[in-house]
Amino acid sequence: MRAKKLVSMLLALSLSVGMLAGCGTSGNDKKSSQGDKPYTGVTLKVWGGNIEINSTTRAIMDKATEKLGMQFEIEIAPSGSDGDNVLKTKLASGDLPDIFNYNSGSKFLSLNPTQYFADMTDQKMTARFDDNFKKCVSVNDKIYGAPFSTTQAGAIVYWKPDYESLGLKVPNTWDEFLKNCETLKKAGKTPCYLSNGDTWTTQVLFLGDNHNVITSDPNFAQEFEAGKAKFATTKAALESFRKYEDLTSYYNADGSAAKYQDGIEDMSVGKATHWIILTQAIGEMIAKHPDCADKLGVFPIPGTDASKTGLTVWEPQAWYVSKDSQQKEAAMAFLNFWYEDENVNEYVKAMGANGPSCLKGYKLPDTVCPAIRVDMQKYFDQGKTTPALEYQTPIKGNSCEQITSALSLGQLNGKDAAQRYDDDCKLSANQLGFNWK
Repeated sequence: MRAKKLVSMLLALSLSVGMLAGCGTSGNDKKSSQGDKPYTGVTLKVWGGNIEINSTTRAIMDKATEKLGMQFEIEIAPSGSDGDNVLKTKLASGDLPDIFNYNSGSKFLSLNPTQYFADMTDQKMTARFDDNFKKCVSVNDKIYGAPFSTTQAGAIVYWKPDYESLGLKVPNTWDEFLKNCETLKKAGKTPCYLSNGDTWTTQVLFLGDNHNVITSDPNFAQEFEAGKAKFATTKAALESFRKYEDLTSYYNADGSAAKYQDGIEDMSVGKATHWIILTQAIGEMIAKHPDCADKLGVFPIPGTDASKTGLTVWEPQAWYVSKDSQQKEAAMAFLNFWYEDENVNEYVKAMGANGPSCLKGYKLPDTVCPAIRVDMQKYFDQGKTTPALEYQTPIKGNSCEQITSALSLGQLNGKDAAQRYDDDCKLSANQLGFNWK
C-alpha cells in the first residue's frame, strides 16, 4: 500500500510539474508570437472625416500596426452638420467608436464629454499639450482630447518685398499698422486685400482680434456668455468693429466682389501687401506659387498695447476615446504613438502646417515656411496666444459675416455693427438655452 501510495504521489507531482511547465511554455509562446506587439488581435474602430483620415493618417496607423499590433476599422464621417448629427446619434445609442475625431472648444463641450469621453489626463502624451489647447478639451481640469494637427491663426499675412522696399517694420500697435498702410498707399501699393465675394473672410478681422479683447478684459468670454458683457459697451470689444472703419480706403478696387481664391492668387504674387485671413491660406498660396514661400510673412492683428501683441488661435480638431470602449488601453497606446516626434514630423512634412503645433517643445521641420515656422512660432514660444472666442463659448451670432461684410464695404459704422451683433448673439444665446434678457 505504501509503495502504491508513493507511486501515486510521485505521479501526481509529475503531472503538476508538467502542467506548470505547460502553462509557462504557453505564455512564453504567446509572448514570443506577439513579439513587441502587445495589441495583436485588437481591432480599433476609428471615426473621422476624409480630411482627417487622409493617406498620411492611414500610413501612421499602418506603422502602429507594425509596431504595436492593433488593426484599424475606419468609418468616414459626413462633413459639416451631417457629421455632427451622426456623432450625436452614436452618443445617444451607445455606438461610439473606440477613437473618433471631432472639434475642440465649444462643440466639444456641447457633447457632455464627462459622460461619454475617456479621461486622458494621466496619459504620457498630455504633458506635451500646450495650456491653451488643454483648456479647449478639458472639463473640471480633466483632459478628454488630444490635438489632431497644427493650429492656425486669424492674422495679417503680408508681402515681405513691399516692407523691404519701403523700409517698413512689422507693427505692434493698430496705429503703427495704419501708418504702414498709408505709406503703402502713397507708394502706389494696395495696402489691404478684401475678398468680400466670400463674405466669411470678412469675419477674420473681428474674430482674430479676440486676443486683444481678452488681454484687455480677461473675463470677457465668461461675462459675454452670461449675458453681462456686450460688444457695443465693452471698450476693447467695440474696437474690434471700429477697426473696419479704418481700412475702407485701403482695399483693392475689386474688393466687394473678389473671392477667397482670388486672394490666394493675388497675394501669392504680391498684388496686395496685407490680407487679414486665416493662416490656412498660406499653404494654398505656396501650392499655387511655390516661389512665394519666403516672401510671405505673418503678424498678429495689433491692439493698443505693444507689449501685449499676440495671436488669436484656432485650435485643431482632436482625437477622443470612448469612455465605454473595450479597447481603451490599445486606443491610448495608439494616441501616445501618434505623438512620437517621428510620426508628428511625418504628418507635418506630408500635410503641411497651418500654424505652430500644440505640442510644447516641438520644432516644426524646415519644410514649413518661415511665416509659420518663425513668425508665428515666436508668439507661441512667448505665451502670447489666445484661443478664438468660439473655443470659449458656443454663442456666436448667425449673421456675423453679413454684419462684417457691410462693415467692410462702409455700409455700417463700428458702433451700429457691434449693437447688431449683440442683438444677433442674444437670439443665438436664447436658442441655446442661455436665457439672456
